[in-house]
Amino acid sequence: MMDEKFWIFLELATQGSLVSQYGKKGLQDSQASAYTLQILHGLIYLNHCKIIHRDIKCANILVDSEGCVKLADFGVAKEIDLLVQKHSLKGTVRWMAPEVAKSTPYGPPADIWSLGCTVLEMLTGHPPHPELTEWQHVFFAVVNGKKPPIPDTLSNAARNFIEECLQVDPQKRPSAIALLEHPFVDHDFLDAGADPGDGGHRPGLRREKKYQRKILKLTETRL
Repeated sequence: MMDEKFWIFLELATQGSLVSQYGKKGLQDSQASAYTLQILHGLIYLNHCKIIHRDIKCANILVDSEGCVKLADFGVAKEIDLLVQKHSLKGTVRWMAPEVAKSTPYGPPADIWSLGCTVLEMLTGHPPHPELTEWQHVFFAVVNGKKPPIPDTLSNAARNFIEECLQVDPQKRPSAIALLEHPFVDHDFLDAGADPGDGGHRPGLRREKKYQRKILKLTETRL
């Protein structure tokens, strides 16, 4: 507070949101992959801090001058411990996980569903369920676990990544750490000769421990 005025300082994201990046035709695999990898890093950090974003979508992901993405709009974010006691319906319907739409208990897997919808949005240039124009129809589809259509024109790796995220059972969705080893974002795995259509993501105990140490160190420096 200075002179009875409240000043808010924000990082400058000169490139706007991912919506302005994909335009009308969508992004190439390489571009969407690079952005997705950074989003996963952000979700891993949030999970470590026991926070769920609840509104992951391209409009809430900002891009700076160097192409680095920033998760934004934490207006409906919540601590995971509090979600155990609340069945709140928060977020944007087209990107919302079925368990959220049903107002049943949910956690980090809800963000993974939204991530799948976001990757689909980046690659197609359209929000999920573009075939549905009425809000009520979209909500009905989400509540009933209807997945947004995934075009056959997408690469095998991209399609598989999205399908893994859009599993109706939240317990079957891979974690953000596990998705780091998916061929869509793990280019070292692809270079080793893996089939980009076979999924190929594994939890990776060594990688998980590495991230736990890295995030713990980052958390300590910010406290």
